[in-house]
Amino acid sequence: MPLNKITEVIGKAVPVPGADMDTDRIIPARFLKCITFDELAGTMFYDERFNADGSSKGHPIDAPQHAGAVIILGGENFGCGSSREHAPQAIKRSGIAAVVAESFAEIFFGNSTGIGLPCVCASHDALVQAMRLTEQAPDTAWTLSLADMTLRGGELCLPVRMPEEAREALMQGRWDAVVELMNAPEAVEALAARMPNPQPHC
Repeated sequence: MPLNKITEVIGKAVPVPGADMDTDRIIPARFLKCITFDELAGTMFYDERFNADGSSKGHPIDAPQHAGAVIILGGENFGCGSSREHAPQAIKRSGIAAVVAESFAEIFFGNSTGIGLPCVCASHDALVQAMRLTEQAPDTAWTLSLADMTLRGGELCLPVRMPEEAREALMQGRWDAVVELMNAPEAVEALAARMPNPQPHC
């Protein structure tokens, strides 16, 4: 299978401010009973966005000026709380291609990288500038470059950072464990041959 290299993300951004955006808020527990992750499209931040009767709470994600945004601008400790892998899946299946925040919970970061959803960190001041520009000029086309580790929009060029191992995996297209296995059948067969045969228990 071909490798899916992720070197940059280009598009509009949407601000989702606030520290400690936990996974229970990103994807409410009642959606975890889905059969496939595709069913999570549109569910991210559901209870943050809608009242019990389905009416809108006016969340930035649903604001007309942010329609079609592909980059979330978040706060500190994004993705904290329970380790549910559904949280990054809900974000990606809802059309978001990258998250830029002050910091990320470790498990959320790993789950995100593992599905090709780049999560990069920026300073508090940089995110304030990015959010301000996004509010003032919501149609701004942002470019998140993993090659030079910058977030560019309008006249802003903001430095971002992420662990080098995760960055290299995304840029080289080696973030998908399933593709890695399918592209190395000889190695899989060799390992299987070295494994002991399980013995039945009576």
